[in-house]
Amino acid sequence: MIINPFAQDAFNMMSLTQAINLLPTKYGRLNQMNLFPEKGVRTRTIAVEEVNGVLTLLPTAPVGSVGVSNKMGKRKVRPFSIPHIPMDDVILPSEYEGIREFGSETELKTLASVMNDHLQTAKDKFDITLEYLRMGALKGVIMDADGSVLYNLYNEFEITQKVVYFDLETDDTDVLAKCKEVVRHIEDNLKGEVYSGVYCLCSADFFDALIAHGSVSQYYTNWSNAAIIANNGQYPDPRKGFTFGGITFEEYRASAPDKDGVTRQFITDNEAHFFPVGTMSAFATIYAPADFIETVNTLGKPLYAKQVPEPMGRRVDLHVQSNPLPICYRPGLLVKGSKKAEPES
Repeated sequence: MIINPFAQDAFNMMSLTQAINLLPTKYGRLNQMNLFPEKGVRTRTIAVEEVNGVLTLLPTAPVGSVGVSNKMGKRKVRPFSIPHIPMDDVILPSEYEGIREFGSETELKTLASVMNDHLQTAKDKFDITLEYLRMGALKGVIMDADGSVLYNLYNEFEITQKVVYFDLETDDTDVLAKCKEVVRHIEDNLKGEVYSGVYCLCSADFFDALIAHGSVSQYYTNWSNAAIIANNGQYPDPRKGFTFGGITFEEYRASAPDKDGVTRQFITDNEAHFFPVGTMSAFATIYAPADFIETVNTLGKPLYAKQVPEPMGRRVDLHVQSNPLPICYRPGLLVKGSKKAEPES
């Protein structure tokens, strides 16, 4: 009797799902920044409730006094369906050919290694996809891999996108004033939310034009010299975090091809995107459960993996899926920057 080695507990859905979620993440600057805390939900749709004027300043009063009445404000509930991203793979017998003794530790380790290779390849693709979705949430427009719009958060929350034209191609532009405009807009829209600073991820040409601009270049030179001293004479890469005008600027060049081979830049040329860091509840990544019988009504996980042998025994079909929704609950905090001058109306 021939025993299927993939029928062991090490290859069941729970084990594979745990294994793929423990594999190292190789792609994702936004994951490194921990900007989008992850949360699992039990459904495939979430509702975001907006309450106008929730945070107000309360006056002090003597002990025993009557408290100020709580005004709840107008409520709006917006539903969001969580995207479903599946990927299928195949493991062929030739990948573990040459092992005949079933039950030996050597065989199990080799089969686990083959499975691990497939899971890691799948995870890498999901990681870069998640980075793309998160970048979309930071821009306020969450895009699918084909460039179509999944959610325009500005339309969903009925607000107008804030755009600041830095006009970096004009010598007398007051870049510091532009930075202040960005920071003040974010502070005005925090409405009581805490934050630790303002960050900017920008295209390469925006960054180059910024540090070369007459009102910034001398400051940049001084900053670079100080950074060299702080790094024991080693010249740091300024693209990884140059602070000016209360904003930390970082060049962000992530791109990836879609299934048709079309490369998509996560940030378009000439653009920059500003957002607060250190907030408590402005950003999140929501995960829905997989569409498996055994995962119904369970809390969603970042990734799921499941394998099943083909009936004729010629391959093992591997299915991996993720159901993520990176979201900015307060898109009024997001600011788009442009290297160009404001177009004439």
